[in-house]
Amino acid sequence: MTRRALRVVVTGASSGIGAATAIAFARQGARLVLGARGEAGLEDTAQRCRGAGGSAEVLAVDVTDAAAVADFAATARDRLGGIDLWFSCVGAGVVGKYADVPIADHRRVIETNLVSHMNEAHAVLPIFLAQDRGTWVNMISVGGFFATPFAAAYAASKFGLRGFSEALRGELSKKPGIHVCDVYPTFVDTPGIDHAGNYTGARLSLPPGSLAPETVAKAVVRLARRPRPTTVLGAPALALKLGQFAVPNLGAAMMNGFMERWSAKADPGEDTRGTLFDPPAAPSGTDGGRRHPEQRRAAAATAAGAAAIGVAALGAWLWRRRR
Repeated sequence: MTRRALRVVVTGASSGIGAATAIAFARQGARLVLGARGEAGLEDTAQRCRGAGGSAEVLAVDVTDAAAVADFAATARDRLGGIDLWFSCVGAGVVGKYADVPIADHRRVIETNLVSHMNEAHAVLPIFLAQDRGTWVNMISVGGFFATPFAAAYAASKFGLRGFSEALRGELSKKPGIHVCDVYPTFVDTPGIDHAGNYTGARLSLPPGSLAPETVAKAVVRLARRPRPTTVLGAPALALKLGQFAVPNLGAAMMNGFMERWSAKADPGEDTRGTLFDPPAAPSGTDGGRRHPEQRRAAAATAAGAAAIGVAALGAWLWRRRR
């Protein structure tokens, strides 16, 4: 018996993880509806999906607009004849000390990272309930477990997303055919770093060991066949979660010190809002192009260091409990 092609919706599909995931689904023969603000990026991703063996339609949508998202979801359902998996992958960030960043930029990050995902879930869950099946995949990040100084609004949005997903899973606990899946990668090398707002006075970069967007895409594709509530990607992630649990605020204090040292030594850059309020004019592709060979060689050392921090934190917690 021939397996029916998956019917997949991907938002944030114009670049980065969203685009890489759409292409990965297309290689499985999926039928896709792709959404984002940037039409040029969407068309580029759709062409890559068709070349990979899938079918793809594009619908420009600003997911911070709840009414627009509801129309987008209804159109996607009608064109696909139902929805098997919806991947909420829209995301944005602004880097800089909280007081140095305009409040309008902070608000935009919250709207993009948190409110938009809530809009999408509100639009697709009635479709899943009518079908009595479906998988909603929520792109969060390891930032949903530990705070990120110099990105306070980003931290607020990711912590909020984690709580939102947990609440939805509780509400849907008696619906075994409907799944809410969270994905928590560490740093990922995508064009998103070039799209971010930046008020640090320094040029943004990525740490060693950053993941390829295709690594995240493969994990999302697996969730279509084997849904699971939580997927953490990147060797340091488990250690960072453990450290936050065992020694609260240690990770945030360490990250703050790192960011202050980095901004003082990094190449200078100009303040920018990035693409917070307007989409890129041209396609950005999937990859950020920052994973240099020397960074990949340093990845193992980075992971080992993070693991050591986690183990030390667990030891401190156990010691405190015994006392």
